[in-house]
Amino acid sequence: MNSSADSPHYRTTLDTPVGVLSLVATDIALIALVWRTNGHSRARFEDALEDPKHPMLLETSRQLREYFAGTRQVFDLPLEFRGTDFQRRAWEALRTIPYGETRTYGQMAEQIGNPNAVRAIGAANGRNPIAIIAPCHRVIGMSGDLTGFGGGLDAKAFLLSLEAPQRQLLAG
Repeated sequence: MNSSADSPHYRTTLDTPVGVLSLVATDIALIALVWRTNGHSRARFEDALEDPKHPMLLETSRQLREYFAGTRQVFDLPLEFRGTDFQRRAWEALRTIPYGETRTYGQMAEQIGNPNAVRAIGAANGRNPIAIIAPCHRVIGMSGDLTGFGGGLDAKAFLLSLEAPQRQLLAG
């Protein structure tokens, strides 16, 4: 997808079961879905215009509400990942993890063709600008433990339990 870095940015927030999410979009793609409202290097929150009625933000909000209601398993939104080539490969790989399943950081490193990049995968996941839709919450430690997550481990456990209700996960 062509970069829309110089086009206007629009933002809104959405109250969800895992906290208030900040959404940022251009006219052609969602560029951020994160828990914090400023300081994220991949989205210009401060420069974005508050516009909860923007079509891209309305559609993102609608699909997220369906996801949290348990009626949506796959998101259908245009996304624009802004990061290094490695980060973009890692974030695109996240989108291949099926709903209700998990992968380890090692499996993700192997998937992108760099089995020694386990820590780099963890770092890329930590900078994922489009949480939930690029499901970094589905990546867990090799032992099966829940590991770092931008929304906190309670949110990670909630999302994984939402997707696989038979799995009881506790953060901590």
